Amino acid sequence: MPAEFPDFRLGTVLATSFTGTLSERHGDSVERIPVPHRLVDWLAVYGLAVDSCTAGQLDLARELRESIHATATAAALQDALPAPALQVINDRSAEGRAAAVLTPEGARQWRLGPASRVEDALGVIAADAISVIAGERDGRLALCASPTCRAAFFDTSQSRTRKWCDMNTCGNRQKKARFHAGRRGTPAPAE
Repeated sequence: MPAEFPDFRLGTVLATSFTGTLSERHGDSVERIPVPHRLVDWLAVYGLAVDSCTAGQLDLARELRESIHATATAAALQDALPAPALQVINDRSAEGRAAAVLTPEGARQWRLGPASRVEDALGVIAADAISVIAGERDGRLALCASPTCRAAFFDTSQSRTRKWCDMNTCGNRQKKARFHAGRRGTPAPAE
């Protein structure tokens, strides 16, 4: 993988992992799908392989990503869901062509056909977002406690009190900041 591209931040929930392709939204944002072939790479990691992606399809993907982020953020805050974002999610879900299949382990996964397009993969992501935001899964939507991140994530911890979108990034960064602040005698950063 070329060094000019930041690593993907991968999670277990497709929709919120997709919103993580833009991180540090309230700081120095990091675009993890800056060019079309990076979207192809990200989709392949999640078993949604497509052969190619155009700049227009990347724009559609980013529009979906931001719509999921806006809607998941509103849901986590228990605010009204934004109508324009809902429309984008619903449209992408309706436009996609994918089949839900059952694995030998009894899990559902999505299968794209051999001639699948980016829009088909986006339909799967939108359908996953609908499932999460509608409350059909065991867990809760939450926002990362990092003031520079504030990513929406799906908390499936037993207590449903997870603070960080990812302990290896945001959580560790905050723990280090608290440690260093304590050593200097300065107040720790807010959570």
